[in-house]
Amino acid sequence: MRSQDLSLLVIFDAIMTEGAITRAADRLNITQPAVSNAVGRMRAIWKDDLFIKQGRNIRPTLFAQNLWAQVQRPLEEIEDAINPKGFDPATSHRVFRIAATDLMVDLAWADLRQHLEADAPGIGIQTVPYTIANGESLLVGATVDVLIGANNLMPPMDTSEFLIALDYVCVMRSDHALAKAELTLERFVEADHLLVSLSGDTLGYTDTVLAEHGLQRRVAMTLNNFASAANVLERSNLVCVLPSVTVNALVASGALVARPTPVPVPGPTISMFWHKRVDRDPGNMWLRGVLKSLMPRQ
Repeated sequence: MRSQDLSLLVIFDAIMTEGAITRAADRLNITQPAVSNAVGRMRAIWKDDLFIKQGRNIRPTLFAQNLWAQVQRPLEEIEDAINPKGFDPATSHRVFRIAATDLMVDLAWADLRQHLEADAPGIGIQTVPYTIANGESLLVGATVDVLIGANNLMPPMDTSEFLIALDYVCVMRSDHALAKAELTLERFVEADHLLVSLSGDTLGYTDTVLAEHGLQRRVAMTLNNFASAANVLERSNLVCVLPSVTVNALVASGALVARPTPVPVPGPTISMFWHKRVDRDPGNMWLRGVLKSLMPRQ
C-alpha cells in the first residue's frame, strides 16, 4: 500500500469516527480545508461520494460504511503498535464525563466516589443529564465518555454492556387505603397515579400494558426525576410504579409500601453505552470495568 493511500485511510477513519469534517480535523490536528481536500482525493480514487451532508453533520454512503467496517480495526492495531497508550488510574488526573439518570447516580455514585478516593484519587467525574432524547447524540458528539441508560431507549449498539435489570413495583405511603387491602387491577386503575417521565411524556410503559388489557389509568402528576418521587408519595394519595431499587430503604423503614403490580410490568434492562472511538481506549475500558463492578447484584 502506498503511504498516500494509508494517509487517506487515516483521515477517512477520523471522519467516520467523528461524523463531521471539522471534528475530524480537530482530532487529527490539521486544518479543515486539508481534510476537505483529502475527501476530494478519496472520491476520485475510490469513485464514490463517501459522505453526504446532513445538517451540520455528514452521512456516510453504503460504500463508506462497508469500507470502514474493513479498515477500522486494522488501523487501530497499527496505531496501538506505533503509539501504545498507557493509563494508570492511580496517577491519572483524567476527567470522565458520564451521562446518567438520577436513579443510576443514586445507585452507584457514592460507591464510585469511595472507589476513586481509594484507588484513583486524581480521577474526576462529571455527570451529564440523560434525558432519553439526547442519548445517541451525546456519544456521537463526544460530549460524554460513557452513557448509562435503558436498552429500549437507545439504538442497537455493538459498544454496550449489560449492567442491571430493574423490576417494577407499585409504591404508596404506608397509610394509603390501597396499602391495607389487596391491590386489585380495578383498584389500581381507579387510583390517581404519579409518573416519572424523563422525556416529559404523559404516558409511560405501564399505560401501554394497561392499554393491552383495554384499560386506562389517570396520571395526575408527572416528574422528570426519580429523586422527588418518594417525597411526593409520602405526602399525597398518589401511587407510582417505580423500580424497586429506588425505594427499598424507605419500604424497609416503613415510610412507604410496595406492592406487586396487578398486571406484569416488565422492568427495563440498564446497560452502559460508549462510542466506537473509545472502544479500546485504556482509560475508558477501566471506567467501564469500575462501573460494572459497582452495580448492585439482584
